[in-house]
Amino acid sequence: MARATSYKRTAHRWRLLALMLTAVFFAFGSFWLVQVMQGQDDVTGVKVGNDPDYIIDNFSFVRMSETGKPRYVISGERLTHRPADDTSEIEKPVVHNLSAERPAMTITAEHALVSQNQKQIDMTGNVDIRRPASGNSQALRIRTEALTVLPDEDIAKTAKPVKMTLGSATIDAVGAVVNNATQQAQLGPGRTVYPPRQAR
Repeated sequence: MARATSYKRTAHRWRLLALMLTAVFFAFGSFWLVQVMQGQDDVTGVKVGNDPDYIIDNFSFVRMSETGKPRYVISGERLTHRPADDTSEIEKPVVHNLSAERPAMTITAEHALVSQNQKQIDMTGNVDIRRPASGNSQALRIRTEALTVLPDEDIAKTAKPVKMTLGSATIDAVGAVVNNATQQAQLGPGRTVYPPRQAR
């Protein structure tokens, strides 16, 4: 009788141990799956590939405001998305502000890299910012080789040399921060050329 009771206890312990091991296995598997879904390295230390998961030619992406109105549009000849770091590479990018409360501004370049959630766009190669004259604002144009755009804040900045044309004045400087929301531009050290005054 004692042997039968001891056997039942041992069998119960083995079943309990098997259940615990199964639960640990599923918990570990769930953790691994979450890591992979988030684009992180897996538990074996093997890097997740960063090959493109989709490519779109001649695309256009419209970002809406909280009120449901178009805020800005990003377009280009080709968009290549890489899932591991959730970035997008764009050929011939165009960023155009659509906000009715702010002056229209268009930025073009040769290439762009869009970070997660479209919060930052790094544009390179023949970067050209254009803002036409409107109201009390003069026409603005800025050219440089690299530019970081924060589209939700309507700010563009660079540490590279820039050539800015504001109305009829030309400014050469190193570094610039352009805030389209406040219509202000902060420039680094440089040189300003004003056209000669016309004779009255």
